[in-house]
Amino acid sequence: MPRDLHPRLLRGFVATAETLHFGRAAERLHIAQQALSRDVRALEGLLGDVLFTRTTRSVELTPAGQRLLPRARRFLALHDEILAEAATGAGAARPLLVDLNSDVTGPDFTPGRVLERARAGWPEGELLARFHGGLAAAAAELLAHRLDASFGRFAGLPAPLRGQLGQLPVRLVPIAVMMADTHPLADRLAIRLAELAGHPVDVCAGNPATTEWADLGTRLLREHGLTAAAPHVPPVGVDEAARYLARHGDPMMTTVGGPRIPGTVTVPLVEPVPLSLVSLVHRPGERHPGMRALAGAVGALGAAEGWLRRPPGSWLPAADAALLS
Repeated sequence: MPRDLHPRLLRGFVATAETLHFGRAAERLHIAQQALSRDVRALEGLLGDVLFTRTTRSVELTPAGQRLLPRARRFLALHDEILAEAATGAGAARPLLVDLNSDVTGPDFTPGRVLERARAGWPEGELLARFHGGLAAAAAELLAHRLDASFGRFAGLPAPLRGQLGQLPVRLVPIAVMMADTHPLADRLAIRLAELAGHPVDVCAGNPATTEWADLGTRLLREHGLTAAAPHVPPVGVDEAARYLARHGDPMMTTVGGPRIPGTVTVPLVEPVPLSLVSLVHRPGERHPGMRALAGAVGALGAAEGWLRRPPGSWLPAADAALLS
């Protein structure tokens, strides 16, 4: 007789594989831990493979579990897509959830401009903005199918995450430093990297949601003999950012065209001009029309404004430069 594989069993497996903790996975699924353990055992019996190595202190995926995980995610994505279409009418596209990384935006904020252009190009659909505060945080949401797209530095994600996600290069953005307007360097039109000697730079190393950004800052400072500031709990919102910069005094790494915060200035870095490669990050094989609208917006804005044109003598990590090719 044919064997049926219930999506519930795969959903429990994926949640456990992503948390490596039966208790936290059960909380995510809003079920009892005993029920989750029973479902995982049932799936293992159905497939004839042990999917997890369990000890009193840890839970790890076996090779069989590692092979199953990407396929289980694809199965659940298709399952949810079919149900979403049935709920909203045949052929109707569900809203696309797009992470902008921050709700504090500037006049040339790349994700915001792409979203605005995509909405204009797909007026019959709905693109909903979300703010997860960093690509590292958003990547987990993408893999859990709680988010559809995000923006950020793809090369800074751990290799296992990069292997499960797709990306489209969007823009090379110059890096700057933001500081209180009382800082000794605040009156400069531009700051040479060498001038940051003796001024530790905050690369947001205290924020687990933006580890890809902290990695970029750490690489930049190390290669140019500069010092990173001690990690702090990051601020949230305009008012808290202004207070944070005034209190700690260290320049904070940011990008040109970022948010305008009262009591602070943003000064671009030069000699060389350091760059951050912003990518549109998504699950591979996503065919949602909203994703096509985002990709179309990226192409149109990039072609019109030279978003991927690299200035001579600029600095970009090799892993980021490889994505451009």
